[in-house]
Amino acid sequence: MKLIRTAFFTASLARYFGAMLAVVIVILGTARAEPIFSFDATPGKLPKTVVPINYSIELRPDAESLALPGVELIDIEVREPTARLTLNAVNTTFASVTADDSAERADVALDVAAETVTFTFAQPLAAGAHRLRIEFTARINKFDRGFFFVDYPTDGGVKRLLTSKLEPADARRIFPCWDEPAFKASFALSVRVPRHFLAVGNMPVVREEPLDPNLKIVTFAPTPKMSTYLFVLTVGELERITAEADGVTIGVVATTGKAAQGKFALDSATKLLAWFNDYFGVKYPLPKLDLIAVPGGFGGAMENWGGITFFESRLLFDPATNPDSARRGIFSIIAHEMAHQWFGDLVTMAWWDNLWLNEGFATWMATKAAEQFYPQWQSWLNGYGAKQFAMALDARRTSHPIQQPIANESEAMIAFDAITYNKGQALIRMLENYLGEAAFRDGIRAYMAAHAYGNTTTADLWRALERAGHKPVTEIAASFTEQDGVPLISAETACNGDAQRLTLRQGRFVVAPARTAALPPRNWQIPVAIGKAGPAPSADVVLLQGSTEVPAGSCGEAIKVNLGDIGYYRVEYGPASMAALAKALPQMSPSDRVNFLADGWAMVQAGRAEPSSYLALVENVGVDDRRPVWDQIITIFSALNRLSRDRPERPALQRYISAKLRPVFDRLGWDGSGSGDDDDTLLRGSLIWTLGELGDEATIAEAKRRFAGFLRDPQSLPAALRDSVTHVIGITADRAMYDTLLTLARKSTVTNERLRYYFAAAAARDPALARATLDLTLGDEVPGTILTGLIGSVASSGEQPDLAWDFLQKNYDALFAKQGAQFRDLFIPNFMTNFSDERHAAEIAAFAPAQTTSGGRMMAARAQEVIAISADLKSRALPAIEVWIGERK
Repeated sequence: MKLIRTAFFTASLARYFGAMLAVVIVILGTARAEPIFSFDATPGKLPKTVVPINYSIELRPDAESLALPGVELIDIEVREPTARLTLNAVNTTFASVTADDSAERADVALDVAAETVTFTFAQPLAAGAHRLRIEFTARINKFDRGFFFVDYPTDGGVKRLLTSKLEPADARRIFPCWDEPAFKASFALSVRVPRHFLAVGNMPVVREEPLDPNLKIVTFAPTPKMSTYLFVLTVGELERITAEADGVTIGVVATTGKAAQGKFALDSATKLLAWFNDYFGVKYPLPKLDLIAVPGGFGGAMENWGGITFFESRLLFDPATNPDSARRGIFSIIAHEMAHQWFGDLVTMAWWDNLWLNEGFATWMATKAAEQFYPQWQSWLNGYGAKQFAMALDARRTSHPIQQPIANESEAMIAFDAITYNKGQALIRMLENYLGEAAFRDGIRAYMAAHAYGNTTTADLWRALERAGHKPVTEIAASFTEQDGVPLISAETACNGDAQRLTLRQGRFVVAPARTAALPPRNWQIPVAIGKAGPAPSADVVLLQGSTEVPAGSCGEAIKVNLGDIGYYRVEYGPASMAALAKALPQMSPSDRVNFLADGWAMVQAGRAEPSSYLALVENVGVDDRRPVWDQIITIFSALNRLSRDRPERPALQRYISAKLRPVFDRLGWDGSGSGDDDDTLLRGSLIWTLGELGDEATIAEAKRRFAGFLRDPQSLPAALRDSVTHVIGITADRAMYDTLLTLARKSTVTNERLRYYFAAAAARDPALARATLDLTLGDEVPGTILTGLIGSVASSGEQPDLAWDFLQKNYDALFAKQGAQFRDLFIPNFMTNFSDERHAAEIAAFAPAQTTSGGRMMAARAQEVIAISADLKSRALPAIEVWIGERK
């Protein structure tokens, strides 16, 4: 698919529209201009009168008592005389604090609410260089913040590993520090550990010394300047495999016996490092890069500089238990975290309001890398849902700009959402398309070279891209980053004789419950790609602000807006355009079919179209259409099925959905000849999962037959089908099968297998079994990583949301102690979106823990809005769909 990347219509448009066209840009206003980075102007809570230069830290973790004693020497620059030094600390006690080898100790005052400690000296420290010496004891946590422990099963019994996760603001839980991203410093670490432990940090080990028969002290090389949240330490019974790439030692670290499963990850990291070195124009600056598999602890990955930590199942690949397609996810998360080694680690956002500079770029780069090395995966096409999810959030009243004010740690925590990641990714892709790949890359290279080891704001990036691309960037980009909302482009064609003209009008796309006040209008500068719909489209780009009218070829031609699905905007077509495009749907490229269907459903959600308009489009989709097209349809069908729980429309809806999906599955069959890593294999698994949830009797019966065979001979069930088949077994489980699933989970030492069986058990729709799963979360059996996921599965797949909500309220204190602030501020509000009625909206509003922090209050308000939107859609769409289904009989 070829896209002409220009802000002005070119000759290619003349082939389709018959004339050269000029861009009409209506200037209605200018976006607020963010300033470039300034340390003194950067937001934050700590005084900037004192700046850390280097931390020398010795830690002595005790895995049994969970104490974390340590001593640190901090070289500081005092910028103006002061007797008071305020820095961050949480759950820390202090034995002594001195300065410049003086025996006089500072007074220590902790502010628990602010997560700070203030050291007050008898005499002010003069401006200039000083050294602090701090003796302290922190804590090893039960949950994944700061330094925490992970217990995991092995053939030799349960083992304990210690590791860290510090983003956004948890280095303060390990050692006292200036725990804000703009306070960059170097770190020299040593740690006392058992002799049989391997210790992994940001830098290579330079020395190991025995202390007694059981302990050793491990010393790491000093780091370059970096932000505190990028510090890493992992210690345990570990092993490491390595390779060399561009003079860098790349390692995969895993618990004993599992490192060989990191071979695919190691190969991927090796080729990615060379590619990133070239793309960014600045070589990876550390001597080593470790990828560390943590068997539990947290569910994703963290881009610590030189020592990336991963949830084990996101990094290791075992063909005996993993489907071949698991390599896609492994490659993607490695590419994301390795891109952070430049975007985030080498060059770091100044404050959390620009978190998207880290996450949006890493998300975009991961997909770009997958397209480079595995074009057969078609990662942009198959990953279309990421942008759709962001748009769904962004169309709401409770949305936020990509660049959002962040007042405190709770707000920083909730900023890691789809608007930051996925809208950021979509904007970057749109800007790259607008500037051209070469110019965009040149801008990124200049940005990296200019700001290495420093901090930036978004304005620094726009300046570099403008200079490289010789096109306006700031106003276009700022209109997407500095205000919330999704652009809506209304597009309609009209004929004048044999000629056709296309009118484009800009507005704001909103999804809101009926009878709510209108949201304020927005204005964007939008690179809009338009062209004739077809299997190999060629687009031109008009930079639109306001409205315009352009020639559009011959009367009746199907003209597609957002050709190639690269733009971040919704399109609402007028009757003439809609009719022509619906007729041309089978001839469109897959990306345009997906985009057209997604926009069609979005109009239904917004109350701008009837459900029948979307269902009529589905009728035009062929049984043999591509996975992404059917994936879009399955996503909508599954959402409608969940929405219809306890509704009279559900039986008819489920029969209709099954009738639409069953022929697609019959075409693929249970035993298709795919490679195991192809779209047909992935679509097959999705259909089994979905048909099972719909209660399709034939699918359930065959899943049970195949699972019984698997219990006799595990090799009889292909790895590609195990997740889906096991899920169907879990939904329909009786007590005996439920116990079988738990037995399989308990005896496995393979993380992805354990998760498969635990989550299948949690999907059981028998209320007694659902209660048994909920009770499991109160003990020590299930990893903390999946505790909330199991509760969520009881509510969604198990269809027992009220049962789970009652359990959460009754056991809140015990669960909070196991999970920490994320349970309160993130999980509880997200859990409540399982409901679609006013009573539960009122309950989350009245749930006191959800109102504890400003971040929690924001999340609770978002949950209330989602519930109201779902209630509105349920009341509008389900009766209309039932009527439409009835009329088709």
